[in-house]
Amino acid sequence: MNLCPTRRADPTALVVRSAPAVPTAAVLLLHGGRADGPEPPPALNLPALRMRPFAAAVTRAVRGRGVLIAEVRYRHRGWNGARADAARDAEAALARLRERAGPVPVVLLGHSMGGRAALRAAGDPAVRGVVALAPWCPADEPVDHLGGRRLYLLHDETDRVTSARQSWEFVRRAREAGADAAGIPMPTGGHAMLRGADLWHRRAAELTAALLSHG
Repeated sequence: MNLCPTRRADPTALVVRSAPAVPTAAVLLLHGGRADGPEPPPALNLPALRMRPFAAAVTRAVRGRGVLIAEVRYRHRGWNGARADAARDAEAALARLRERAGPVPVVLLGHSMGGRAALRAAGDPAVRGVVALAPWCPADEPVDHLGGRRLYLLHDETDRVTSARQSWEFVRRAREAGADAAGIPMPTGGHAMLRGADLWHRRAAELTAALLSHG
């Protein structure tokens, strides 16, 4: 079976991993990517696979609460400068999620480029909060749309791909814009979050569940 035509025919698909009959809330996962890459993600997409344990951990943490778990399928592999393709796909996925589940509260859980996309899309009225894992937070990333949002940025300060220092600076700026933001240093894991993976999975799931509990 050839998966590529399906991806191109439905370029911003919302891939649902767990769907209760009547969702009361939703979690949308956004995987990492590249700074630049106009091509579609490959069929064997390692950044997407890295999010599977997070999806499983969140599913366990919210079991019995009617939470829909889904992930974004990007049209392009990279962010691609001012095009901000991953953020556009996050916004499209939120629209599709609203069509499927109705106006339920949503938590965005994103890694690296997906963390940046989650933070960029967090101005959507449905978004209750964001859990960003080793996010890519350039110095000029906007924050004015984040007032009233709860944000958790988790980062290992030895990460050599994205900058923990920029994450902490983003938290500072987001607070000034009215967000309830916190930076959480992680003791290990690097960018791929492989060392100490269980801690990353558990903490991300706990924070996601807590965000869904807030009124």
